[in-house]
Amino acid sequence: MSTGITMASMSRYAILGCGSVGHAVAEELEAEGKEVEIIDRDEGRVEALRDQDLDAHTADIRDEATVDRITDCDVVLILSSDVDANAAALANIRERGGDQFVVARASDPVSADELTDLGADVVINPSAVIANSALRALETGELEFKARNLSEVIDDTDERMAIRIHRSPDPDSIASAAALREIAASRDVEADIIYEGEIGHQENRAFVNLLGIELTSETDVDFADYDTIAIVDYAKGGEPDLDDVDILVDHFEAEDDLVEARFTDVRPNVSATSTILTKYVQELDLTLSQEVATALLYGIRAETLDFKRDTTPADLTAAAYLYPFADHDTLEQVESPSMSPETLDVLAEAIRNREVSGSHLVSNAGFIRDRDALAQAAQHLLNLEGITTTAVFAIADDTIYLAARSKDIRMNIGKVLDDAFGEMGEAKGHSTDASVEIPLGIFTGIETSEDNRETLLALTEEAVRKKLFDAMGVDSGGETNGS
Repeated sequence: MSTGITMASMSRYAILGCGSVGHAVAEELEAEGKEVEIIDRDEGRVEALRDQDLDAHTADIRDEATVDRITDCDVVLILSSDVDANAAALANIRERGGDQFVVARASDPVSADELTDLGADVVINPSAVIANSALRALETGELEFKARNLSEVIDDTDERMAIRIHRSPDPDSIASAAALREIAASRDVEADIIYEGEIGHQENRAFVNLLGIELTSETDVDFADYDTIAIVDYAKGGEPDLDDVDILVDHFEAEDDLVEARFTDVRPNVSATSTILTKYVQELDLTLSQEVATALLYGIRAETLDFKRDTTPADLTAAAYLYPFADHDTLEQVESPSMSPETLDVLAEAIRNREVSGSHLVSNAGFIRDRDALAQAAQHLLNLEGITTTAVFAIADDTIYLAARSKDIRMNIGKVLDDAFGEMGEAKGHSTDASVEIPLGIFTGIETSEDNRETLLALTEEAVRKKLFDAMGVDSGGETNGS
């Protein structure tokens, strides 16, 4: 049975040092019906407190005798602005064997450490509390301002809005666009989500199909038909081929200012664009459909690898907000899609052609049709015993495609790909998940034809493996061809 004092059973409070902070705390405790005894050495202040019907006494909180006055108090709040006096009072309490719950006031991190070492249960720094409160108020005000500006741009739409997402979009892009479309719908504006390329990854196809998110291929639209253009989660896909953009929302900051928009919200301090759109949904007090809430939650989870990669407090609070509204059965289905025959073929080829050096695996999947199968192969190979980093490459449409994954906290796989191939192609991704596309002609100096496919493959394999292992800082020549 516990013999410790619980906060619920604490009934008498002592406040040592009652300046503005102590006075505010005393009034709150009195309002809650707590019994409070105040000790302060300023006689005039004590008289003023008594005039307010507070139980106040004059004494120096440094004096050892002060401890005897508060032995029947369960909680002691040492709140003088004199940190040395606070330390002396705390030392007296602990030296006398006092087991009260003690809250002590510090003035900076150094004094906070000293008070903790002396035995304070909780240390507060009013300056830090005020600063945090000010920052929260600033964040709230900034979000309110931005939400108002976003709404004004949407309201200026006469006919229809286009929401452009990057090529072969991922869940974060799709979910963010779906949320922006719901925001537009709440303001009686119709919007289309327009993507480039294909929805290739099986998990992404399952995501779109199960949630019924309607997407339109750019080949089926004319952007001149839209009077408001938004681009969402686009920076990692390169420069958009659009002349005029009205809305830009992203969590990636482009290396160059690719576009100028009437409304811009780019936050590299969060890990998912879905997080940013969730904040707007909250600020605008919208009721999301279950499908879009599920999409946003999955977008955050996918972008942060289930909160294991670069997760920020904003991502967590957004996910916590969305959690009760999401369809978790659908989420489970999205996360466990069936594997296509071609993906199995690519995975088998990657396993067969693997080369391992230490915990690093590089493999060639040959010529492929579904380049998104590479990402799945790289992810599956990461599950092999002893493997912390994988890279799988293949040739399709006169281009070398490479997908890489890493769970090695010492390695930034996005930087590895950029170091190895940045001069020839464009590397995109994160510290744990990255990809690169390299024009085959630039890399080998040979154009593709039916007659030279095997030669191209051999040249590509040798060069890519060497560049990758060099960039990883390991020697090639380990386990190969499944041996």
